[in-house]
Amino acid sequence: MARDRTLVFSTETGRIKPDDEPAATIGDGNVRVRLEKKGRGGKTVTTISGLPLEPEALKALGKKLKKKCGVGGAVKDGIVEIQGDHAEKIVTALRAEGYDPKRSGG
Repeated sequence: MARDRTLVFSTETGRIKPDDEPAATIGDGNVRVRLEKKGRGGKTVTTISGLPLEPEALKALGKKLKKKCGVGGAVKDGIVEIQGDHAEKIVTALRAEGYDPKRSGG
């Protein structure tokens, strides 16, 4: 009986993803809005995670949210970061965009 012997991990390169596997979209669809201070020098940042968008669309949404709040921010690893405590504004804006965001982290 022949076995499918596909290499899935190598100590040199780590996990090996097959070329025929489709790229997954970032986010799981459970949109979460939370405040974070840890590792940011005591400054508050509002983060939005779980958005089921491609990277370019995520950047565009991040830009729109930053403009709405009148602050800076960034998009890193599928998470939108908005400087300051703007959780309520962001939840309202995401609902207007058609998402169902949840507040998390207290």
